[in-house]
Amino acid sequence: MQLRATTILSVRHKGRVAIGGDGQVTLGSSIMKGDAAKIRPLLGGKILTGFAGGAADAFALLERFETKLKDFPGNVPRAATELAKEWRTDRVLRRLEAMVAVVDAENTLLVTGIGDVIQPTDDVLGIGSGGDYAVAAARALVAHSDLSAAEIVRAALEIAASIDIYTNTSIVVEELESTK
Repeated sequence: MQLRATTILSVRHKGRVAIGGDGQVTLGSSIMKGDAAKIRPLLGGKILTGFAGGAADAFALLERFETKLKDFPGNVPRAATELAKEWRTDRVLRRLEAMVAVVDAENTLLVTGIGDVIQPTDDVLGIGSGGDYAVAAARALVAHSDLSAAEIVRAALEIAASIDIYTNTSIVVEELESTK
């Protein structure tokens, strides 16, 4: 049975960056958990991460990412790149199935196991089963509303939950000040 989990969305808007995720974990055709915490602060809350995919895999990656952040203090893109390189080349890590979204005051990054470190042009990033739905909703809300970054993330995740069966409305949103 395949473990399916989640929708994570990040939006940078009006001097703030928000990242949020739903709480659903699905195994096969059953909902196993409805309130999983998939948003994690790192380095005392200066960096926020969200993960999609296997929870145990994601936790292993987040631990390694935190180590990389300590190796390259203040340089989130470099730490993410080093994690992606290690993830792609390490025999054990290469089997991990997860994606990690990372935000800080300056950066919005997607880190994947195939070596990708991607910074979206518009600072809207969605991952997981409902990620595309959430991104579409967030882009519309950024362009056509006066909502804050956190409000956009919450509303877009609610829209994704109304479409994607692997996303629910048990939403957690965290926010940081942004330099952009």
